[in-house]
Amino acid sequence: MTSDLPAWAQEMRDLFKSGSVAQFILHGNIFDVVPAAVANTTRLLPLKSFLNDVMFESYDVVLHYDRGKGIRPARGADDWGDWLEQFAGTEAQTLAQIREPGKAMELLDRYLLRTLNLQTIAKAKCPSRIAIVIDFAEFVVPHGDAIQLGGDFSANVVKALGWANDPAVLQSNIVTIFLTEQLHDLNDLIVNNPHASKLKIPLPDENEMLSYLQALAASKMPDLPNKCEVKIDTLARRLTGLSRVGATTVVSLALNNNKTITSAFLTKMKKDMIERECQGLLEFLESPFTLDNVAGCEPVKIWLREDTQLIKKGALHALPMGYLFAGRIGTGKTFLVQCWAGELGIPCVVFKNFRDKWVGATESNLEKIFAILRALGQVVVFVDEADQMTGKRDGGGDDSGLSGRVYASLAKEMSDTRNRGKVIWVFATSRPDLLEVDLKRQGRLDVHIPLFPPQTPAEMRVLLLSVARKLKFTLTDSDIPPLPENAQLGGNEIEGILVRALRRYELAPEPRPALKDLLAQAFAEVRPSADTRKLQYMDLIAVRECTDRRFLPTSYQDLTPEQIDQRINELRRFV
Repeated sequence: MTSDLPAWAQEMRDLFKSGSVAQFILHGNIFDVVPAAVANTTRLLPLKSFLNDVMFESYDVVLHYDRGKGIRPARGADDWGDWLEQFAGTEAQTLAQIREPGKAMELLDRYLLRTLNLQTIAKAKCPSRIAIVIDFAEFVVPHGDAIQLGGDFSANVVKALGWANDPAVLQSNIVTIFLTEQLHDLNDLIVNNPHASKLKIPLPDENEMLSYLQALAASKMPDLPNKCEVKIDTLARRLTGLSRVGATTVVSLALNNNKTITSAFLTKMKKDMIERECQGLLEFLESPFTLDNVAGCEPVKIWLREDTQLIKKGALHALPMGYLFAGRIGTGKTFLVQCWAGELGIPCVVFKNFRDKWVGATESNLEKIFAILRALGQVVVFVDEADQMTGKRDGGGDDSGLSGRVYASLAKEMSDTRNRGKVIWVFATSRPDLLEVDLKRQGRLDVHIPLFPPQTPAEMRVLLLSVARKLKFTLTDSDIPPLPENAQLGGNEIEGILVRALRRYELAPEPRPALKDLLAQAFAEVRPSADTRKLQYMDLIAVRECTDRRFLPTSYQDLTPEQIDQRINELRRFV
């Protein structure tokens, strides 16, 4: 473990020494421990202790405030106490216990003003260096318009802006720190203030996690190497995406219960920890299926398996940034992704409902999701019903611009080429025409894969057998009757027909009729979908989106873009 400062801390020190910034917003992984060289030894300190003992080691006064504990001096208690007594007299003890943010910020502001005034008097005795740390800053200067916030919170915002913008503060060795997990939880005026610096504390990467585990094995957990089935570097890679505290929890749970750290244990614990840290915003996709369970779609399966080889080979430069799966309802888009996840060899996570009714909460949820995705090292991100999830460039007035902000956040994250081959986006939708063009363009979703219902009786037979395996029912090829020609039945419709036939089969008294006859009867009784034209529209939209001719059935391969658009326009009125 290195004794150097973390990158964010070094940047903070450099900026302050340059005299350009006196206010810092620290966000991200703020509840983790930070490696620090203290008294010739490397220690792991909570962030606030790291600020006290390392960053502000030479400071005369360090004050901490949060709404739960009030103002607490970590250093310089005598000067703070003396000033309180001079300011408030007999009420000093009462003021020292104040937790309400308006009054607490007023006290801190008056203390800084007194210090600045004394520093103008050359011979006045006063602290020369002061640091103020505001913890859980979202409860002190919360997100929202000034009109909505009310008097005290608006006053807090003004005071914080004053600390950042006042040249006298900048020149007086006074520094103010605001701590929050998510930037979007803070007031926009604070976050976007050009006189304040935003520094993100990231989750540990693989090398940092390895150093941390080695330190644990050398100190608190000497049994770790003997109790772990995988090598220490593999363990570090598997725990990447967790904080150091989270990794300690996983390892301690095994060691303290005399369990061996197996690959299966790591997979389950990491999944549980990340899902808990994400508060249900992400869900790991664990699939018992592989692409062998997918009926038909041979060109698509070949492509996906080739990309799987590239992932395992580490040829990140040859991988697409993302995929778009398009096709009518019931063509197995979600199932195909599940099957691919079963043989990928890297985590696959599903975007859950990250939208929230509270102002700024949706943006905070996205920020948290992106931070974990980057830290995972390599991950596939599946966004189902993407046209509903991803927002619009022009969100309209119904949601106060939320849809536009969601779109902007996703577009920015998806186009970061540093994530090529590391964060792989997979969108699935039956209406790709409702997706913003910028989101599905090359450089974000490079490969557009259309999926269609079976085009021939032979393909339908293969799908019937596949659905039967999924239902865990033994169906043989001899049980399938002659199938209708030119029937456009999706996978969900075929599954429904098979289930109806099986229902009759299970309810029939002995001797049961032949399953082949029951299936033939079910096919004969099925009525065409009432939304046939809408489904045809979805097929043609998928054809138009396709990026590789090999993915298309023969009946669509020779259609020109003009012919496709003409047929889409003819069907548009039915959508």
